[in-house]
Amino acid sequence: MLRHEFQPGRLVAGLFLTAAGTVFAGDAGGLWETPWFAIVPLVAGGLLLAGVTGGVARAIRRRGGRRSGGESG
Repeated sequence: MLRHEFQPGRLVAGLFLTAAGTVFAGDAGGLWETPWFAIVPLVAGGLLLAGVTGGVARAIRRRGGRRSGGESG
């Protein structure tokens, strides 16, 4: 049994923010060199994609709730 409903938009946002943290951690650890402005497209793109994913998931949930299992009578 699920404790909460699945929210794919939050999953996408979390993955992109984790990737941004990994990029900065690699830069801080000296594994590679990352320009300071490289994080902006990563975070902005991730948030945009998360918003689109959340909107699509909400539309699918709403559409699924409107269907009836049988004839109404």
